[in-house]
Amino acid sequence: TPGTPPPAPTLPTPTSTPTPRSPSPPAAPVVVTPPPPAINIPRFYYPRGLPATGPATNHDAAIAAIEAAFTEFEEEKADIYEMGKIAKACGCPLYWKAPMFSSAGGERTGFVSVHSFIATWRKLLHGCHDDASRFISLLAKPSCNYLEQEDLIPLMQDIVDTHPGLTFLKDAPEFHSRYITTVIQRIFYVVNRSWTGRMTTMELRRSNFLQTLALLEEEDDINQITDYFSYEHFYVIYCKFWELDTDHDLYIDPKDLGRYNDHASSNRIIERLFSGAVTRGNAVQREGRMSYAEFVWFLMSEEDKKNPTSIEYWFRCMDVDGDGVLSMFELEYFYEEQCERMERMGIEPLPFQDLLCQMLDLVKPESLGKITLGDLKHCRMAHIFFDTFFNLEKYLDHEQRDPFADVDSEGPEPSDWDKYASEEYEILVAEETANEQLHEGYDAYSYTSIHAEEPFPVFQTLLTSCTFT
Repeated sequence: TPGTPPPAPTLPTPTSTPTPRSPSPPAAPVVVTPPPPAINIPRFYYPRGLPATGPATNHDAAIAAIEAAFTEFEEEKADIYEMGKIAKACGCPLYWKAPMFSSAGGERTGFVSVHSFIATWRKLLHGCHDDASRFISLLAKPSCNYLEQEDLIPLMQDIVDTHPGLTFLKDAPEFHSRYITTVIQRIFYVVNRSWTGRMTTMELRRSNFLQTLALLEEEDDINQITDYFSYEHFYVIYCKFWELDTDHDLYIDPKDLGRYNDHASSNRIIERLFSGAVTRGNAVQREGRMSYAEFVWFLMSEEDKKNPTSIEYWFRCMDVDGDGVLSMFELEYFYEEQCERMERMGIEPLPFQDLLCQMLDLVKPESLGKITLGDLKHCRMAHIFFDTFFNLEKYLDHEQRDPFADVDSEGPEPSDWDKYASEEYEILVAEETANEQLHEGYDAYSYTSIHAEEPFPVFQTLLTSCTFT
């Protein structure tokens, strides 16, 4: 048709030709890597001590020495008192004798034969390779690898019965259990770092308890051994408890404890003490009351806040929500009562924000806004920190002194607990002397006749006035 453009020419459809495929590369050979040679890592964990090697593994000489020691006794049998020679023949401290005696079955028969003891000791030598593991094994219950508090009672009773520095207690058997309780609490306070109530071999190794126990046979004056065993320290602790325990049932309640040191501690911290924050397991014997054993922990923690256990003790009390850190809210909670008490005394308290800045500068916590147990242990100022929040008397005392004055003192110094116990004992002695003089003035004849044979006059009031249930 005119005017219509011609259609586009039809192009021939190209035929597709297959592209030849390139040949595949040859497969790489499989390389089999041999396993690395086994690395022989020597054993490094010996819960019962590192076994001896060489001639030291032969215990024949030790057994022969034990057999020779038994020949000195009739029928080669030893009672509890004669076991001291056997302990020395074994190369052990004297006051291991009671645990050895019990472990070999002496409590059942009243004596230990040479054959039963050698069998017991040989088994111990083969299974336990250092003093700590042997001591635990001797005292622990069957199939237990730890000591609980009651496991130490036979050891302590033997010390009370036989140590020259405690002979005066023979006339006051009612005080045996109180002294034993005090010493055992002090041992666990220092040694049982895990707060489990179970003393492990590792904890015993890391402590100075076995070394201190060995000192008992060298020192007749037990008050020279201030770690654990000092009778003067017991006397101070028990007198402090007796003053608070007005009904003398060996328990105190929050009101009783509040009177300690003229109401120095705040009500809020006392409430936390009775909340179970610092008691272990089922140690709370009567709800709302503190036992004498628990008071030992309180007093040692209160009077030496530099001690690691004391820092843990008070940290647990201040950590109200139990999250492992002290928040600013918890600090303010405890400081509020301090402010109220200062205002009643006519003292203008430092505002919390200002005090908080001081405390953060003092502790220097790793994380802003919260204080951990590690922060308090590292700062060396935990005692000032704690007193600021719940002990008004000591807080005001710290305010009058340079907090860094005694931090960098050179040479070993007595602990705060040792200094407190020594000072308080002198005060108690002075009070006792004054009471004696007053008593003598009223009835010299009666007083002398009653106490003529008392070995240590300083204990007269306590020994003659206390009764136990």
